Order: sequence, then structure tokens, then C-alpha cells
Amino acid sequence: MTVLVLDNPEMLARAAIEAGLLMSATAETGARKPHRMRFHYGFNKHTLDPQDEDILRQHAAYLRQQPGVKVHIHGHTDNFGSEDYNRFLSRLRVNAVARLLMEAGVRDAQIVTSSWGSDRPLARPEDRAANRRLELEYVTQEMARAL
Repeated sequence: MTVLVLDNPEMLARAAIEAGLLMSATAETGARKPHRMRFHYGFNKHTLDPQDEDILRQHAAYLRQQPGVKVHIHGHTDNFGSEDYNRFLSRLRVNAVARLLMEAGVRDAQIVTSSWGSDRPLARPEDRAANRRLELEYVTQEMARAL
């Protein structure tokens, strides 16, 4: 007997919806989340460009339309400086984005935050610019049930 193990929650939820096991919340409303899920920062910065803030407001509009969807905000830094400072800086980044989303009408119960500092680099540690980032991850009820 062959067992297939999938570790991608979105793929699992999509497969369950396609098989008719679950009903998609977005199918009913037609709402679509913005495609951009990663935002990069300058060295030692915790504020985003106005264009990035506009995209985050689009995420807020999606979240307002989808009360059953949560967003997990992951804050990251490069490996320059002490780990305590990097965790602090990633927390500043996460809190600034969470505040922007809440000011745009997203309920605080829909927001989950994590501040990783430099623990989870996207690229090689030497590629500091790529590692100074914030990532959004959506968690829907369908994903939770599929898992």
C-alpha cells in the first residue's frame, strides 16, 4: 500500500474542495486575496514604502470580506547584529503591519504574529537584503479541517 503525504495545507484544502468534501468560503463571495505575500525592508528599518502599504490595505480588504480567514504575519531580519536586537526589530516590523491591518478594519482575532529574527533565512545568511522581510501566510478554516 502506498501512502501519499502532503505537507502543503493550501494544496490539501484545495484537493478537499475539488473532491467536494469541503465548500470554499471564497467561492461564495468571489473575494480574491492579493498575490504579493512578501515585503522587504531596508537595513535597520521597520517601516514599509507607501506602495507596500497599499498592497497591505488590499490584504485588509480581503480579510474584512473573509471573517473565517486568519493571517499569520512572520517577521524576519538579516543576521547583522545581536540576536536579541534582531528579534526586537522583527517584532517592530510585525507590529507595524498588524497595526496597519487593524486600522484598515481587520479584527485582531484574525491576526497571528511571529517574530523570528534571523532564525529562518530565506536565502544564504550573506544575502542580507533578501532576509530582511515580512511574510504573510493565510490560514483558512478549510486548511485547518483538511489538516
